[in-house]
Amino acid sequence: MRSYLDFEKPVAELEAKVEELRAMAVAAGNATDITEDIGRLETKAAQALRDLYAELTPWQKTQVARHPQRPHCLDYINALVPEFIPFAGDRKFSEDEAIVGGFGRFRGESICVIGHEKGSSTESRLKHNFGMARPEGYRKAVRLMEMADRFDIPVLCLVDTAGAYPGIDAEERGQAEAIARSTEACLNLGVPNVAVILGEGGSGGAVAIATASRVLMLEHAIYSVISPEGAASILWRDTTKAQDAATNMKITASDLTGFGIIDGIITEPIGGAHRDPAAAIASTGEAVANALAAMKGLDRQTVRRQRREKFLAIGRSLE
Repeated sequence: MRSYLDFEKPVAELEAKVEELRAMAVAAGNATDITEDIGRLETKAAQALRDLYAELTPWQKTQVARHPQRPHCLDYINALVPEFIPFAGDRKFSEDEAIVGGFGRFRGESICVIGHEKGSSTESRLKHNFGMARPEGYRKAVRLMEMADRFDIPVLCLVDTAGAYPGIDAEERGQAEAIARSTEACLNLGVPNVAVILGEGGSGGAVAIATASRVLMLEHAIYSVISPEGAASILWRDTTKAQDAATNMKITASDLTGFGIIDGIITEPIGGAHRDPAAAIASTGEAVANALAAMKGLDRQTVRRQRREKFLAIGRSLE
């Protein structure tokens, strides 16, 4: 069953009417006049959806990025990376299910995939801790990146997290240090790495695996140093001002392209990735393939230099 966001109510009402008329058409033996009404309403609903998504506010994009039916990391891996072999554990403390990582094949070539998995049901969300990684998750990511680098295998990182887990146990095990080491591992890679912001790219928890040669972002994803609610709480001591924070923080793909923080936007289906997950995943696969192809054949020194220059350039020429 499709789940609608608050601002999608006009579309929800039209689509509910379409379903009601379809039930009537079945009961009436597919009456021609009802079928024509269904066609008109479907056209009207599709246009309403198109108009709505053409002018989303930053806060509305935040809601879309968090949609529970949006495809997650494992959906992309299952569709794009056949023969995927997951790796577990950081060889220091334990396994962290919030970060999924392993090796497989992408369009016939070996690839290392690391990503945040939020889960798609209550059980899986608890299992994966809503995509909020602990230190051992980032240490696992470092282990995988170092292995990929040793065997000249490119790295793909799929980012979708509200941020690293802020619990006391995570802090006791060195959360900040683990994030810094993971960021450093990204920068030190001699092989190309591509990061894709699938939904939320929150704080250092996202940067830890998103410090890549190419950073791509889905059209309705968000990428920020803190959540809009967190920023509103700090700036105004009022979380109800999250909408104002989302607007002022410049967290959308179009804003971040202008600042040179990301390298490309992946177009989503009308109505967001959750409306047509297969199309969103296919578009992402094509964008990743193009990004990797553009870096194929570069020597290790060039890969590191270009990545370094990319991040040092951020913020130097803002107008």
